[in-house]
Amino acid sequence: MKNLYLNKGKDESLRRYHPWVFSGAVNHIDGKLQEGDLVRVLTHDGSFIAIGHWQIGSIAVRVLTFEDEPIDHRFWVQRIQAAFDVRKTIGLVDNPQNTTYRLVHGEGDNLPGLVIDIYGQTAVMQAHSVGMHVCRNEIAEALREVLGERLNSIYYKSETTLPFKAELGQENGFLYGSTSENIAMENGLRFHIDWLRGQKTGFFVDQRDNRALVEQYAKGRRVLNMFCYTGGFSVYAMRGGATLVHSVDSSQKAIDLVNANIQLNFPNDARHQAFAEDAFKFLDAVPNSELRVTKESTSQTPNSELATPNSYDLVILDPPAFAKHRDAVRHAIKGYTKLNARAMEKMPAGSLLFTFSCSQAISKEQFRMAVFTAATLARRKVRLLHQLHQPADHPVNIYHPEGEYLKGLVLYVE
Repeated sequence: MKNLYLNKGKDESLRRYHPWVFSGAVNHIDGKLQEGDLVRVLTHDGSFIAIGHWQIGSIAVRVLTFEDEPIDHRFWVQRIQAAFDVRKTIGLVDNPQNTTYRLVHGEGDNLPGLVIDIYGQTAVMQAHSVGMHVCRNEIAEALREVLGERLNSIYYKSETTLPFKAELGQENGFLYGSTSENIAMENGLRFHIDWLRGQKTGFFVDQRDNRALVEQYAKGRRVLNMFCYTGGFSVYAMRGGATLVHSVDSSQKAIDLVNANIQLNFPNDARHQAFAEDAFKFLDAVPNSELRVTKESTSQTPNSELATPNSYDLVILDPPAFAKHRDAVRHAIKGYTKLNARAMEKMPAGSLLFTFSCSQAISKEQFRMAVFTAATLARRKVRLLHQLHQPADHPVNIYHPEGEYLKGLVLYVE
């Protein structure tokens, strides 16, 4: 294992157990490293600090441990066992009503660059660093040891999450076992999980608690679920007693999956319709809150088969990340402001707005200010009912506040 020396004074964040070493902090390395290699991180005068994976880019080292210890089978088993114990503590393991949860959440479980989601008896593993990709088979062995008979297959899905310049030739596929079973349960509802071709690991596990909150408020309401993807919020709203649920996504593949999930839980239920449409175009077709639907207004809809109601009184905005890096923050804030203002203009008094940002680069304060600015632009009075975040199986390392990526607000729109 090669040694990496830091510039003088650049060890302060590591002394506070922050798990990243930035490239600007690196002084020199003893020998030549391949991307993904393990490296010992030392101060400028040679004192040990940490061991981690080397990677080319702004984050040069992702720290695995602050102890001078071997990264071997025992290490992987201990880390995965610790993550598993957390999920047992919060009641997600061996729960017949919930067979879907995140087992490993990167830095939150002291395994930066690694995500593992559980869907029934299948684990879907995703590497976000070259080092975790290199160690994928060792991790799979440890995963099998910890989960035992709870696991019958491990699917590796990292084609789109690793740096393309690394030229790893990575392919998605099963590391252990195989299965065609792709239905998992969340809070008693069933969902098709598309881990083969879907986004992330096939499902947005991080919105579980927030979907349950939508169910709580859905009774008697007309629900619009924008950027619906697999339709999780829509399915919960249906169970909650919504009188109408419309799901919108620009991807026809997502719409097909939404319809399949609705059919799985509420077969032939006429309350639901799904539309493959751009979010802003769809919202443009909805009359403003003070207007009624007329032949003239409905004729301008982007989809000839779309029949919008007079209004939606529960709207969910859960867009993809508008800012994936710091340079895009300003543009992202404008996007959140525009989207939320457009939605509020369409909502009658007494409506509820569930609005989210999954951009790690956007702070809670920035997102809240964008939404409040949107309310001003829409000339609406709003009351803040809930401030939402990711669930407990997406823990935040107290030394790595950047891990708190999901922000959400529930607003009462007057």
